[in-house]
Amino acid sequence: MTTTAPRPQDRGEQDDREGQEYQEDRENRENQESLDAFRARLREFLAGHGPGRRPRDPEERFAWTRAWQAALFDHGFAGPGWPQEYGGMDLPFAHQVVYQEELARARVPGPVGTGLGIAAPTIIKFGSAEQKRRWLPAMLRGDTVWAQGYSEPEAGSDLPSLRTTARREGDTYVVNGQKVWTSHAARADVFFTLVRTGTRESRQRGITYLVVDAHARGVAVRPLRDLTGDRMFAEVFFDDVRVPVADRVGEENGGWPLVRTSLGHERAAGAMNQAATYRRVLTELEQLLADRGLLDDADVRDRMAGFEIRVRIMHYNGQRTISDILTHGEPGPVSSVSRLHITAFEQDIHEFAVDVLGPAGLLGRGSEEAVQRGRWLYGFLRTRASTIGAGTAEIQMNTLAEQVLGLPRDPGMPSV
Repeated sequence: MTTTAPRPQDRGEQDDREGQEYQEDRENRENQESLDAFRARLREFLAGHGPGRRPRDPEERFAWTRAWQAALFDHGFAGPGWPQEYGGMDLPFAHQVVYQEELARARVPGPVGTGLGIAAPTIIKFGSAEQKRRWLPAMLRGDTVWAQGYSEPEAGSDLPSLRTTARREGDTYVVNGQKVWTSHAARADVFFTLVRTGTRESRQRGITYLVVDAHARGVAVRPLRDLTGDRMFAEVFFDDVRVPVADRVGEENGGWPLVRTSLGHERAAGAMNQAATYRRVLTELEQLLADRGLLDDADVRDRMAGFEIRVRIMHYNGQRTISDILTHGEPGPVSSVSRLHITAFEQDIHEFAVDVLGPAGLLGRGSEEAVQRGRWLYGFLRTRASTIGAGTAEIQMNTLAEQVLGLPRDPGMPSV
């Protein structure tokens, strides 16, 4: 018996039916526990199992953060949007919003590394069943720390020009090259990285996505000090590092679609959590200014009103991002809206706080007279890089112009 391939409109109708069934399934699960009941249950867990006060010592803080991530996993409160088979909660949209609000309110630490928000969605979509079983639960529990290895000295925003190579020898790749601005590299157990398996002229069509053991022979990490004095970033060097072909995600030379998924989720990751966090930060700044009598100034009140409007927009953008991921599986190009909005907001609010506090706002964490332990100056220095990380602001605006507004494409950027 022969079968006829479905026509495009038939496929569209089938997708619509499947999407409706998926949404109905989520709504049914949502009805099983009300939002109020879920919020109460989550608050009870946070009150009884919270991680406690943040340690000052970096080593203790690292262990404290990983222990908290494990506690979330062990009690069934990790991965709000993850499939349950890998230890996640697979929460409906409204419950994910509540989840992010409550974790931000409780001021608990986020995960160590960048794997959960960036690598995990890519592996869930493109990884093999064996790779998902091997990598995802350990990543979610914090047993392994993942770090992103994309940017290079000559390939930052222009990723298709990357030069790190991977030469195949039987069942392994031999990797040589350098990555830079790699967050959490010094703590990483695993690097999810991009390598060139095609010619340099192949650009995005010759890129492969590899998962590299950070402790393998030939891997070297050199920390970089940033404006705040911290060493969150590092350079990573690969010198004849052997990587099993089994640790390649997707096809050889087919890594660019995976890059787009990773970057989309990086720009969307934690959007609701960031909105809830900055809701709290703005409230705390308002209280600080009131305590110091600075809200008597009409210009200060006007700026604070502007921040209030922007943090509410941040919240609604976060809701839209989560909704798009649940509906389509991807945040889509509108994730660049949230990314642009959040990075500009966090730069502006810290700059405003330092400015309005006057000389007191210039005292850093090492001064006993610093306002709130120098948090505003630290935030001002840290957020100078916000409009560079996860794709520069210029790249975000290109994405919006071309993929949302439909303006002519930049001929210098890849189209696939």
